[in-house]
Amino acid sequence: MNEQASTYETISREDLIAENMNLREGYERLRFELDQLKKLAFGSRHERFIPTDPGQLALGMEMTEVPENPQIQTVEYQRQKPSTSTPPPSRMPLPADLPRQEIIIQPEGDISGLRKIGEEITEQLDYVPGKLFVRRFVRIKYAGAGGKGILIGSLPDRPIEKGIPGAGLLAHIIIDKYTDHLPVYRQAERFKREGVTIPTSTLTDWISQACKLLEPLGDTLRKLALASGYLQADETPIKVLDRDKKGSTHRGYYWVYHAPQEKLVFFDYQESRGREGPRQQLQSFKGYLQTDGYQVYEEFGNARDIHHLCCMAHARRMFSDAKDNDKARAEYVLGRIQELYAIERRLKGKSEDEIVTIRAAESLPILNGLKTWMVENYPAVLPQSLIGKAIAYSLQRWEKLTLYTHQGMLQLIPIRSRTQSGR
Repeated sequence: MNEQASTYETISREDLIAENMNLREGYERLRFELDQLKKLAFGSRHERFIPTDPGQLALGMEMTEVPENPQIQTVEYQRQKPSTSTPPPSRMPLPADLPRQEIIIQPEGDISGLRKIGEEITEQLDYVPGKLFVRRFVRIKYAGAGGKGILIGSLPDRPIEKGIPGAGLLAHIIIDKYTDHLPVYRQAERFKREGVTIPTSTLTDWISQACKLLEPLGDTLRKLALASGYLQADETPIKVLDRDKKGSTHRGYYWVYHAPQEKLVFFDYQESRGREGPRQQLQSFKGYLQTDGYQVYEEFGNARDIHHLCCMAHARRMFSDAKDNDKARAEYVLGRIQELYAIERRLKGKSEDEIVTIRAAESLPILNGLKTWMVENYPAVLPQSLIGKAIAYSLQRWEKLTLYTHQGMLQLIPIRSRTQSGR
């Protein structure tokens, strides 16, 4: 009995507290992972936040005074019974610039000697499927004067040297594949129905060569976006067919760069998520770069000509995930961020100077109060808990999260984050 008691005495109170904290953090982490798996398997993963505090109004609600002792009042009124008859359906107007094929229909019977008093017009929307056609270049040859050589006209430039597809056909194939997502083999079947057999391998080669023709346009798009002075960047995984193993795929990454002022977007494919891709693309960029908290972007914040700011949507997402861990604290932060979103919605259409003034008067007090709250509450939470990680994430990037208030052109959240979930 004494040996057992001495064994217990060797475990200090501090060790027990530390072990308990580790167990709690592990429990919270496992519960979060289980919740994420449930969302992926059984439901949509959205981040809509509706305050549950009865003292906090949802956005869009107006403050009204409620009397302490409301009196009941009976109100009587009469209203007209809505009509039960269904209004006649209205036909959508057809665009006036569409070509019209007019068909004149005369009444049956003898109309000689009759006077025309009007006409009834009925329009029908129809479609003629696109047709393949052959453009023949007939070059007349002439014998040179005095029997010296042959004179013949030069062929115009073709999209693919010595190839049979015209520019219109190539554009049609590319738009079908990349805009309308029609696979190449289905396009081949459609051509076959029109009596022209084009192997899928040939169509693939045409697409590859046509894409090379578009490279100067892509380079120009990239240069215009990089010269904008304000760029938003993010990366997203994509499955890529493996050339070495037929039927298998590997993970690649599309790095997306968005210039919101010019409304330009360009994509850069990289095989990895490393810093080599953005380092290559952004080596000449100067201005404001807005990203999430991914560490690869951190080096650009240290560049002399780049001001690095972070996206509030990513910080908000961490508090949304922490609602099951610490509901009161998470909902408090979500409520303050929701107020910032409401201010941004009111800024649409205003000048950059007006935007900076309103943000200084309304957004900055909310942000300053939120930072003070985070500093005060962080010591009271477990650092490795979801709410602890969410607070630490925001505090470590606070200057980058609030930098948007200094310039009217900067956005609180990028366009992409408003409609699409990130990591």
